[in-house]
Amino acid sequence: MVVAGKEVPSRHPDCQLILSKSAAMCKHILNAQVAIRSPCCKQWFDCAECHAETQDHPLKKTIEMHFLCKKCKKAFRKDMSNYEESDEYCPHCDNHYVIEAKTPQAVLGVEGDDPRINARMLKDERVKMDPSRSLFAVDTTDRLG
Repeated sequence: MVVAGKEVPSRHPDCQLILSKSAAMCKHILNAQVAIRSPCCKQWFDCAECHAETQDHPLKKTIEMHFLCKKCKKAFRKDMSNYEESDEYCPHCDNHYVIEAKTPQAVLGVEGDDPRINARMLKDERVKMDPSRSLFAVDTTDRLG
């Protein structure tokens, strides 16, 4: 079976599919919870953009969708003509797969904590170090042992 353009072993195409981590990543939607089987080429993709990038034909639209849960790795079908609120969950593991998608965005930022929020562990740079309290002073090392 082919998933996102890669061959992946499976027991049965509609029952269970073992996804490798490299084949299960989508660069368009960061938190994709299910893979969708395209009805035109019978391959699994995380989103329509992934299908458009790898295939040379447009995505065929259908009423019955085939999904593959990424949590329990089991496939299931949903009829989109009578879609209900309870259909937002995987029927096998109750994973909520209809969630707000997080798309990658370029952000300029500095890593690290803000010292204004939690300054308990920060050294006060205004206080000068006393040279007589050095760990490497001769009289101090004699007292240490």
